[in-house]
Amino acid sequence: MKSFAVNFLMCVALCSAFTSQLFGQTHHKADVIVYGGTSAAITSAIKAKELGHSVIVVSPDKHLGGLTAGGLGWTDTGNKAVIGGLSREFYHRVWEHYNSVSAWTQQTRESYGNKGQGNPAIDGAQRTMWIFEPSAAEKVFEAWVKEKGITVIRPALLDREKGVVVENKRIKSFQTLDGQTFSGKMFVDATYEGDLMAAAGVSFHVGREANSQYGEQWNGIQVGILHHRHHFGVLKEGISPYVVAGDPASGILPNVSSDPPGEYGQADHRVQAYCFRMCLTNHPANRIPFPKPENYDPKQYEVLRRVLLAGWRELFDKYDPIPNLKTDTNNHGPFSTDYIGMNYDYPNASYERRKEIIEAHRRYQQGLLYFMANDPGVPQDVRDAMSKWGLAKDEFLDNEHWPHQIYVREARRMVGDFVMTEHELLKTKPVIDSVGMGSYTIDSHNVQRYITPEGFVQNEGDIGVSAKGPYPISMKALMPKKSEVENLVVPVCLSSSHIAFGSIRMEPVFMILGESAVTVASVAIKNNSSVQDVTYAEVKPMLLSAGQVLEYAAPKK
Repeated sequence: MKSFAVNFLMCVALCSAFTSQLFGQTHHKADVIVYGGTSAAITSAIKAKELGHSVIVVSPDKHLGGLTAGGLGWTDTGNKAVIGGLSREFYHRVWEHYNSVSAWTQQTRESYGNKGQGNPAIDGAQRTMWIFEPSAAEKVFEAWVKEKGITVIRPALLDREKGVVVENKRIKSFQTLDGQTFSGKMFVDATYEGDLMAAAGVSFHVGREANSQYGEQWNGIQVGILHHRHHFGVLKEGISPYVVAGDPASGILPNVSSDPPGEYGQADHRVQAYCFRMCLTNHPANRIPFPKPENYDPKQYEVLRRVLLAGWRELFDKYDPIPNLKTDTNNHGPFSTDYIGMNYDYPNASYERRKEIIEAHRRYQQGLLYFMANDPGVPQDVRDAMSKWGLAKDEFLDNEHWPHQIYVREARRMVGDFVMTEHELLKTKPVIDSVGMGSYTIDSHNVQRYITPEGFVQNEGDIGVSAKGPYPISMKALMPKKSEVENLVVPVCLSSSHIAFGSIRMEPVFMILGESAVTVASVAIKNNSSVQDVTYAEVKPMLLSAGQVLEYAAPKK
């Protein structure tokens, strides 16, 4: 009878497990649950594993690596000396990939040489490589996860409406839309959007804060500030925004807003523009001509036609070379791949609306390329030059050779007890609990395209201000307020003002912060405490022993 009972219970358990898997009700448990498929998600998971914890990555995306594997192969590094830990190991693994002759399919390593942003892309002494193909980055991430034996559930979208269970200020579990449940001791939101953070009730901000909120200079609306060369001031003549040049009664051209830009320094709801970092090639054997997108409308690019007719020819200034005769192609100029003003609702949008926004960006960008290569109204020299380029045949094979990750330059940003601002970046206010360093320019892409009082088109929001060397990032910026959630760390949508995030938001830094955030979580697990109660004295030696760089002194000349 006892044997029958045991067998019956085993049968019930097996049947229950089979049924739960069949109907998508699987319940997963681990010490650390990482939500996201970004580069930060991967370093978070690897660090959790190295620290002896069970970990599960729940990725809303099919592909791992986020933008690092989604087209941003021309790494925005700043000072490479402050990139340490697992972040630096990633670039070492990229070096190992390209150290193999088999990686060079379209050219030889010797013909590529040491191309980089003022520094060698291939660093023989430190065995790192900072510039790479999207497919190479994805291979590195996939191999790394497999080597560490990390469980990845994908694609699995968080149920943002009712899927997150919070009890006594702690996330107990969350559910994905396919019915799977994930419970853990600690949670990591490593998404670009901050979806888990928001669904758990954590405070966040979208848009630009007023300069007055944190006493900043470069945060709010920046009308009249023209940095870089992504504005119409680079032209010798003004560009009319009207269908009939100079005639307001004729209507406003597409991709120009009729809204007033607002007053300098004031807050607004706008976020910096998104685009796809395209992988292009002019190598005939690997080139696919630019496709004509569905519902292509050349009138969408009339402002660009006028820019080209005004003599602008910086077309290829951001066709940055990556291995195998390809590029990481980014926005450049007054009218380019940034779809300015078309992403304001993305951070808080439903999944369905986000898909619409992403698809609109794809159509816009593909139409832009097709327009420059084919439209008879485009100067012949431009058409001839653009026709030599196309999509790389051997990239993004399951997405019609188009990047699978849109460049979410910013979305939600957590508001914790400590907020990183331009003061910390410029070192006018100290950070005493550094968990990693940034060093890139304090940067924002354009936020809006408007009509000036003089009746011309202008862009607003593009900022580039030197941080005057590396700066530390506070441990407290990775965690919510203790009054909200005690077992969550946020290495991507961290607590930061708009303009400070403009520098922090670099992929190497996200990987650094992913590792550091999980180190904090690990100590909290050990202490059975909240992440907010973890002391810096406990975390700092762990980070240093892992090779993280927490402070920097410039070499003496």
